[in-house]
Amino acid sequence: MKYNFINLIVLFTFCCGVKAQQTDTIRLNEAINFALQNNNLVRIKQLQEMEQLSKVSESKIKWFPVVGVGSTYQYNANLGELSIPAGSMGALPLGGTVISLPSENLGFELGKHKTFNVGVTAYQPISQLSKIKTGVDVAKTEHAISTLEHTGAELKVANAVEQLFLGIMVVRKRKEEAQKNIEVAKLKLFDVESALLSGKTIEANIAGLHAAIADEEQELLKLDFEEEDYIAEFKKVTGITSDEFYLVDDETDNFTEKSLDDYMLEAENNNVDIQLAQLQKQKSDMGIQAAKRSNLPEIGLIAGYTYQEGTIIYPKNNPFVGVNFKWNIQDLFSNKQVLNQRRFLRQQAIENEAYTQKQISVDVEKAYRKMKQAERLIIVAQKALTYRKEELKIEYDRKESGLNTTLKVLETEAATAKAEADLYGAKQSHRIALSELRMLINTKSESF
Repeated sequence: MKYNFINLIVLFTFCCGVKAQQTDTIRLNEAINFALQNNNLVRIKQLQEMEQLSKVSESKIKWFPVVGVGSTYQYNANLGELSIPAGSMGALPLGGTVISLPSENLGFELGKHKTFNVGVTAYQPISQLSKIKTGVDVAKTEHAISTLEHTGAELKVANAVEQLFLGIMVVRKRKEEAQKNIEVAKLKLFDVESALLSGKTIEANIAGLHAAIADEEQELLKLDFEEEDYIAEFKKVTGITSDEFYLVDDETDNFTEKSLDDYMLEAENNNVDIQLAQLQKQKSDMGIQAAKRSNLPEIGLIAGYTYQEGTIIYPKNNPFVGVNFKWNIQDLFSNKQVLNQRRFLRQQAIENEAYTQKQISVDVEKAYRKMKQAERLIIVAQKALTYRKEELKIEYDRKESGLNTTLKVLETEAATAKAEADLYGAKQSHRIALSELRMLINTKSESF
């Protein structure tokens, strides 16, 4: 029984440890998913997309008849009366006697104190259907704009997460290099201090080595600050609340086969900002159409049914049908100014589209140039690392044979760590540039 209880404790500890490890270990695709789920900007754009979709449905309702139902109950303190004075309708001779028509004053109540009516009316617009269709098209365009803005927000957030993720990885690699340099400097200091005890050196050399160690520690401290800044921004973007986490990078580095012209063409066809500018121009065109159609008179069919009690001169049941015509002449003058405003908006949309296309072309060219530069750096850094590893292997062999010192090995290890950091930095620069290109051509990365 005692051993079973101990086994349960060990199992529980192991499960907790696995859970903690899963919580603290974050991969790039997981970080991007965290950001897309928790980022406020992405959620705002998603809600705006849903709002615009609802507006499309609202605009379509205007195609159908407008149906109104109403009812009133009223108590009248005073009633209207129809009075017919005696003789007002003439006289009727009868047997030598003239009889006045009517023979006496008559009065008829035209209603009752309590009146009640209920009715339903349907109005179907006719002349405004084309304008309503334009309004529906505008709503659809606004929904397409909000969808693109949502996609653009996701791409920008994913790109920001990837750059911060890779930035943290590069800084941590540089920290490994700095720590290795500190080890080398401390070992040199130990050797010089030993030589000083034997009178083979002077204290000035020790001061210089202390300064070298301080410089390396200062560099490491700067890297710590840089890492803290990266992590703070990374946590803000992704919504991750854990204070300590381990980043794992699973994506492999591949050189692209596409040319600059290929990227330019894809950006021209797929870039979110260019598509938004084009939709804004389409929306301005629809605004001009709607302004022109506002000059038309409003013509529609009207039909309904009313029932009333309490007013004698009106029928109790009254179905009706007719045509409604309305034309506000003042609108002809105000719509002219509205039309001018819409045309100016269209000119602005055309200029914005041209500016956006030029800016995206510049951005694509810049990102492509960075990517190609990083590819060349990777090739050179890979050669340097290969030679450093060969040198390190030779130094290990020499040390085993007693032909060199630990300091020489540490110095070679530090040089190898620097070469690894340089190669890693070049690879991450390549991936950052490639990530920017993917965002510009509206293509999700493998981690997205």
